[in-house]
Amino acid sequence: QVQLVESGGGLVQPGGSLRLSCAASGGIFNIYRMGWYRQAPEKQRELVAAITSIGSTNYADSVKDRFTISRDNAKNSVYLQMNSLKPEDTAVYYCTATLDSGLGYKDYWGQGTQVTVSS
Repeated sequence: QVQLVESGGGLVQPGGSLRLSCAASGGIFNIYRMGWYRQAPEKQRELVAAITSIGSTNYADSVKDRFTISRDNAKNSVYLQMNSLKPEDTAVYYCTATLDSGLGYKDYWGQGTQVTVSS
């Protein structure tokens, strides 16, 4: 059974940094795309950043030049380095992966990790 497990969230002051990690496991044949979404209270879930298996990336305009997404294909893992954090980055961050576990490509989600930016 496919699982995505996130780690690295927490409380940080404005201007600080955090690094989120996500590892996929459970009978995976191939992962096409991995990424991070976030959802703040009373707001819709939004894409933060995504990366394909060949390293193509895309970012939300609000995080460009502050966040960096990376991936370790050998470990089925994706990372999000978040710098210059702002209070408006406060949200639950979800890892996602489009992968094939033998039943064709499907989207999978992690349980989410809380990021709070506050002084």
